[in-house]
Amino acid sequence: MIFLKLLRESFLFAYDAIIQNKLRTLLSLLGVTIGIFTIILVFSAVDTFRGNLQKSVDKLGNNSIYIQKWPWLFSDDYPWWKYYQRPIPAIREQKLLQERSQTAAAISFEMFVDRRKVKYQSNTIDGVVLYAVSHEHAQTWNYEYADGRYFTDVESRTGAPVAVIGYDIADHLFPAGDAVGKRIKIMGRNVMVVGVFAKEGEDLLDISSDKQILLPLNFVRNIVDIKGERYQQQIVVKGKPGISEAEVESELRGLMRSIRRLRPGQEDNFSLNKTTLVTNQLDQLFTVINAAGFFIGIFSILVGGFGIANIMFVSVKERTNIIGIQKSLGAKNYFILIQFLIEAIVLCVLGGILGLFFVYLCTLAIKGIADVEIVLGLNNILIGVVSSALIGVISGIIPAWFAARLNPVDAIRSN
Repeated sequence: MIFLKLLRESFLFAYDAIIQNKLRTLLSLLGVTIGIFTIILVFSAVDTFRGNLQKSVDKLGNNSIYIQKWPWLFSDDYPWWKYYQRPIPAIREQKLLQERSQTAAAISFEMFVDRRKVKYQSNTIDGVVLYAVSHEHAQTWNYEYADGRYFTDVESRTGAPVAVIGYDIADHLFPAGDAVGKRIKIMGRNVMVVGVFAKEGEDLLDISSDKQILLPLNFVRNIVDIKGERYQQQIVVKGKPGISEAEVESELRGLMRSIRRLRPGQEDNFSLNKTTLVTNQLDQLFTVINAAGFFIGIFSILVGGFGIANIMFVSVKERTNIIGIQKSLGAKNYFILIQFLIEAIVLCVLGGILGLFFVYLCTLAIKGIADVEIVLGLNNILIGVVSSALIGVISGIIPAWFAARLNPVDAIRSN
């Protein structure tokens, strides 16, 4: 009870000091407010950006490996001419991997065809991304359907003129929502729509099915030369549940070297790309960004902390008489110490709360202007409040200690 009473009186003294010196309080809050605003805004923006990027990366599959000609990541001195001379993945290799792999749950072949114009009667949509895929594609990628279905095995094997289209394409060409069963014109051919993907929305890595069309590989091979370098061919391997990505990768490397008849010691002429490569790079990038934002903000907070320390010294000087009277009436040193320390902490926490409030306003403004929602997470709020309180302790401890050590007689006689 004595401690609570002491704490209450300390808060009252701090409150009176803050109210009586509004301009001084406002100026002392400014540095802390700017510092907390900078740190939390950077952290929140990075968390939001990272979360959206991670969602995009997760679409590629956590246990999927992409056999491609080019690696996803390059070093500063990468030998691009060696990559350029590599052969492209072939359907024959996909078939051989299906026969030999013991760790793969599914292996698909897919290729980017082109960005083309698609028509239905008088409706037209440009820039549609066309992909030619083997039947196993539905097993290596997880899709949700707003309507219809994926290709049947017979449609894939015979190269039937069928397609699964993205939500935005269906919405543009078929406003009434009756896309399935209709015939659209692609690359000069009439193709029947058998399915419509569910809407995914915008994607930072442009990995979205909304503006994509999937076509059976055996249908497309009758229209274009699928061995052409421009089609970005790849083999996608999804590992079996319970088998680690490292095991799948190790087996694939051995199988691909065997299929391509590479001698021991000879370099791989293929790349095994996986999402962990991208995730690791994102971790490094965002660590640097977080550190930069933290250091910028910490300098602002330190400036604010020095300002609050100066204000506290001024406050001690102004209230020296009161301190002397309190000590002569029996106030202990720790009571004076806590009184001024709480005042410094309250000032800093108020600055932190103001900084968080401005971050919140900034997130609302960004959402209204750019339709991008920045998430102000609980962990960032806690970082802001705890950092403010810590700066309050650091900036207030010396003035508070100085006030607690005053001689009551000298304090009462001072002007």
